[in-house]
Amino acid sequence: MVEIDTILIKVASQCNINCSYCYVYNMGDDSWADMPNFISQETIESITKELADLKSAQQHPFAIVLHGGEPLLLGSRRLEFLLHSIRTAIPDSYCISIQTNGMLISGKILNLCSKYKTSISVSLDGPESIHNANRVGRKGERTYSRVIEGINKLKSHPDASFLFAGLLAVIDPTSSPHTIYNFFKDLGAPNVDFLYRDGNHDKLPFGKASFQSTEYGTWLAELLDVYLADQNPIKIRILDDIVRLALGGIGIKEGVGVTDFGIAVIDTDGSVTKNDTLKSSYKGADRFLAPWNIHTHRLIDIFSSREFADSHKLQRPTSLICQTCPELQICGGGMPLHRWKSGSQYDNPSVYCNDQLLIINKVKSILCGIQQCT
Repeated sequence: MVEIDTILIKVASQCNINCSYCYVYNMGDDSWADMPNFISQETIESITKELADLKSAQQHPFAIVLHGGEPLLLGSRRLEFLLHSIRTAIPDSYCISIQTNGMLISGKILNLCSKYKTSISVSLDGPESIHNANRVGRKGERTYSRVIEGINKLKSHPDASFLFAGLLAVIDPTSSPHTIYNFFKDLGAPNVDFLYRDGNHDKLPFGKASFQSTEYGTWLAELLDVYLADQNPIKIRILDDIVRLALGGIGIKEGVGVTDFGIAVIDTDGSVTKNDTLKSSYKGADRFLAPWNIHTHRLIDIFSSREFADSHKLQRPTSLICQTCPELQICGGGMPLHRWKSGSQYDNPSVYCNDQLLIINKVKSILCGIQQCT
């Protein structure tokens, strides 16, 4: 059986905003339209039974991420039923988190999350002009002020040190890394998880001129300079992971390094799917051939199947370029969705290959200089 690290539960198929770069709604896959708007009580009960069985079947703890759409559209009553149900299956030592756009954070929601030991990560791309460029409402309205209002509520809660898990930000390579970093630090974010923009060889990511260009790598290299100059920095996962890997350690999240992460997604109707970011490759890319559903199949059986094991292997690159690259142990080939190309499918280096090499080489150069000094 593939050991599971994260189960991402889609609790809402709808969203209250319309981000231009969203892989769920704006990258060509419209399967969300066939899903129930919200996860049902019956589906929650089926999931929690399976979570309890999975807990007994594997010694390694797994995390639960509540996702969407926008998961807080559930409202406090349904959210409490969901959190109470999950906590009956897994103890407080197992992480539960919510990935939200922050606009629906309320005192009641925060109290529930505190009660059931559920942390909250908020999506925020940067200062107002950067954030509002892509993260807009259904009618194009700006969302920044409401997100900041939600973050301020989160920060002011008595249990904020636990509840506020950090921020998730999509990189805008045309922005100033110095401005972005200082904004997040002034905001009081405990950490920031910067993400590459979704894209592939057929549909180049925003701001990337070609496979050979390094707009995102250059941006991260400048961010690294700002980061290292700060004597009391906030945590930046992608930079911390690359430094850790360059020193011979392991990464803590999918996207760098060669550690495999067991990831499964459960949709609002109970369907079990692959990593949902694959939706940006082509319609149905995240679907298994087997029609697995939490109502009719056991998670343990799904995770023990050949098809699930094959999808799990997709994390590791098959391209000869990657296989023979001296930086594979650090880069890991990047995210599978970034390798997609019609014809050769995922048998390609990441569209961010040269960006990865640039930031990795910069980190190694700095570490080499430090070691020489000591």
